Amino acid sequence: MVYRDDYIIRNSIIVHSVILYAWISHRSASSYGDEQNEDYQAAVAKNYTFLEAVPPFERPYKDHKVCLQWGADYLWMLQANRIPQCPHETDGVNVLEFIYASSGEKTGIVKKFEQFENRELETVRQHQVDYPMFTISIWLYLLHHCEKDLCGILYFIDSKEMYGTPAVFLNEEGYVHIQMHLMRGDDLAVKTSFSLPLKQWFRLDLSFKGGQIEVSSVGKNLKRHHHQSFTFREDFYYDDTAGYFVLGGSGYVNGIEAFFGPVKYYRLNVLETEQISNPLHDKDTVEQIELYYERCMDIQEIVYDYRYIVRQGEKTHRSCYYENYYLELIHKYGEKSKCDAFMWGKELREKYHTLFKLLQEMDFSSPDEDGSDTVVEVGRRIFEKVVKGLSSANGLSNLGSSVPLLVDSSCCGYHKASYFLAVIFETGLGVPVDRIKGLLYSLVGAQGNERLSVMNLGYKHYQGINNYPLDLELSYAYYSNIAIKTSLDQHNIKGEQAFVETIRLMDDELLKAQTKENGDVFMWLKHEATRGNAAAQQRLAQMLFWGQQGVAKNPEAAIEWYAKGAIETEDPVLIYDYAIVLFKGQGVKKNIKLALELMKKAAAKGLPQAVNGLGWYYHNFKRDYKKAAKHWLIAEELGNPDASYNLGVLYLDGIYPGVPGRNQTVAARYFYKAAQGGHIEGTLRCSLYYITGNMEDFPRDPEKAVIWAKHIAEKNGYLGHVIRKALNAYLELSWHEALLHYILAAETGIEVSQSNLAHICEERPDLARKYLATDCVWRYYNFSVSQVNAPSFAYLKMGDFYYYGYQNQSRDLELSMRMYAQAALEGDSQGFFNLALVMEEGNSIPSYILDHLEIDQALHSSNTSLLQELYYRCWNNSNQETISPCSLALLYFYMRVLWNNVLHSTLIYFMGTFLLSILVAFAVQSFQSLSGNDSEDATRAVQQDEPTLSNDLSQQESNPQSPPVTS
Repeated sequence: MVYRDDYIIRNSIIVHSVILYAWISHRSASSYGDEQNEDYQAAVAKNYTFLEAVPPFERPYKDHKVCLQWGADYLWMLQANRIPQCPHETDGVNVLEFIYASSGEKTGIVKKFEQFENRELETVRQHQVDYPMFTISIWLYLLHHCEKDLCGILYFIDSKEMYGTPAVFLNEEGYVHIQMHLMRGDDLAVKTSFSLPLKQWFRLDLSFKGGQIEVSSVGKNLKRHHHQSFTFREDFYYDDTAGYFVLGGSGYVNGIEAFFGPVKYYRLNVLETEQISNPLHDKDTVEQIELYYERCMDIQEIVYDYRYIVRQGEKTHRSCYYENYYLELIHKYGEKSKCDAFMWGKELREKYHTLFKLLQEMDFSSPDEDGSDTVVEVGRRIFEKVVKGLSSANGLSNLGSSVPLLVDSSCCGYHKASYFLAVIFETGLGVPVDRIKGLLYSLVGAQGNERLSVMNLGYKHYQGINNYPLDLELSYAYYSNIAIKTSLDQHNIKGEQAFVETIRLMDDELLKAQTKENGDVFMWLKHEATRGNAAAQQRLAQMLFWGQQGVAKNPEAAIEWYAKGAIETEDPVLIYDYAIVLFKGQGVKKNIKLALELMKKAAAKGLPQAVNGLGWYYHNFKRDYKKAAKHWLIAEELGNPDASYNLGVLYLDGIYPGVPGRNQTVAARYFYKAAQGGHIEGTLRCSLYYITGNMEDFPRDPEKAVIWAKHIAEKNGYLGHVIRKALNAYLELSWHEALLHYILAAETGIEVSQSNLAHICEERPDLARKYLATDCVWRYYNFSVSQVNAPSFAYLKMGDFYYYGYQNQSRDLELSMRMYAQAALEGDSQGFFNLALVMEEGNSIPSYILDHLEIDQALHSSNTSLLQELYYRCWNNSNQETISPCSLALLYFYMRVLWNNVLHSTLIYFMGTFLLSILVAFAVQSFQSLSGNDSEDATRAVQQDEPTLSNDLSQQESNPQSPPVTS
């Protein structure tokens, strides 16, 4: 603390302030052997003073009176007067810089902070563990207060998965609930006396200084609206590196229904409102959000008022029914009541003409308490009317006039319309591209929990495209929301869902296999199933239950086939499937007794999932964890991922037989094993471990967390329904409908839809040019190759685009070779073939691409050797049973090499010299014979036939020499 660092003092103490205490304690002679209190408080005389701390590099060096060895002394002199440069680091952190749509679900943004690299800052942070000094500033646009209990705004979760300091929530009345963790181990909470405003942007500032808390609410003009202070005598415990922060919801609490703006966190400083630097960025989008909800309030008010007027009229008529039987019959069988006399002004009626017309067609007789269902129903009807028009033969030509209707539908809370609008404005589908409106409706749809809107935002932030910043934590917040819903949706047989299938429009075999209830494939399966074919019954039931292969979802019909197959064929899979639906009551009345009998029968036949099913029965119905664990261990050995997950749950809940307490580490290992087997819940658990970094075996990896959550989200049945509609439209040659629905699916980040959409745009370039403002082929093949599971043909397409220069895109040979190399790594022989052709044209392949292909440059230093390796790999990855372009190319290459070797040999030089000599001699001889003929011109006419015969004979004699010359 006094001297600078040197060779002996390696780390001097860094302090900012020092208090020196001095005191005198009195010890009497009579109590010499007894223990006495000699601390500062019990002193007879005491004093203290503040000492000014000297900065570390202004301190003097200490003279140690030690003679160092020459080598050590020289090393020390090299760095003696050098002041180390600390890394540029500040305690101010931008937790969030882009708008986040929080839907009130149990998902949110997870942020984790590491220790400071700057030693001085880290020292300060450690000293403030029991005396926190930090500031948090959050911009919010709050839509509703918390529906029940508390909703999360921002809170810290420690390594033991407990709330830490700070934890900020919103309650039902709109007051801010602030919770702190104390040094002694328990928690303390306070509540503000002011509530947060709705549907306006404001900034919530919180600062902690020891036991003092300051809470302020600031408007867009940065004027303070509310302020409150809290003071405590308790010591708060605060270590922001021993866990993670959450913005919004998590597995422990629902998030708020709001839009989060920029969030700034000062880790070591307490700032006043005026000192906080946290501006509200992207003012255009901020204003658009405000204008949207103002407009929507008008539309919702019209619907509420119209419904009220109609209801009041019905009450008046109903009072007359008991007196007039004729009126009662009219009410029962005649037209429903509607309001013809409007109380709204002409301007408003003209502005919302379509809305008023639709309201007159609706039936408001169904009872609903608050009318919210009525508003959503109005939105649904508007949306269905628009979609029906857009799906017609030339429907996309009506897109411009459909936008106002979609806006009305969105305002009524039907957020499928919001996603339609987002895609229309982002891609320029029938309208000019408008990025701000596209972002607005994406955010609105995501906040309204529309699955495709949420996935769209997750995908854009994952890739960092379309002016969306690359933000993995933000992407995970969206993807995890849909991933959780995917698990729940699969247990819900209702709704517009279909199985997500990977069907490419270039695959003719798969397209031929698509069917409908009256299709040949379905009718043949039905015929075989009726005859008792177990495989046909199983496939037919799966198609009907999940909505696969083009068949509409029909759980009731599927269960009939499950029952028929279980009873007639004794097939273990059909027995198991029927037992599951009986256990859960999916589309059939629950029958636990019969379900158990069937499950035991399937397990006796050695079916792993049936053995797991027995464990599930003992766990859920009998609470016999010993038997449950026994069956799950057997099923796990048979390779069942469900059993691995269930064993993990036993360890996580602390109920594994013979093992006291919870064991999260063992549970996480079982979850990981289940995830490797494709288990949805297991994958979700592992993605959570990767984003939080709170588990020993799962170091924090946000990218891996996003990839795993994205993988599950893309199995969502509602997304599958959109993809299925697009495929059916394509098979029926309904180009407008196919284009529309493939765009909707492609913008969510589904790779197969992206490559299929690019294929449609190649097939129908006229359609793409007419209705899309963006270059469809380039955009979606580009999106496709950015995916983890991109197909090789997409890499080849992009490679060709870069090689030849696609339309307005410049030629880029290196990018072209990278695409070809990636296709080659996917096992496509065309990738190797194209790389070889690029080399044949005199271009060289960069070394990093060769390393990526695992080609040893030391073994293939020459172009000939490298070409041979590429052609060989091309042949090796192609069908070797038939003659392929790769096999012909390899054969041609070997022939060229052989010919070049022959041409450069000594024998060829000798033969060439010999043949050249013969050619010269033949030429001389011919010249001499021509000279002799010229001297006999006088007798040429008389002896005309003889020279001809002579010439013929000479040609015959010279024929033996012709082959070598020709050769």
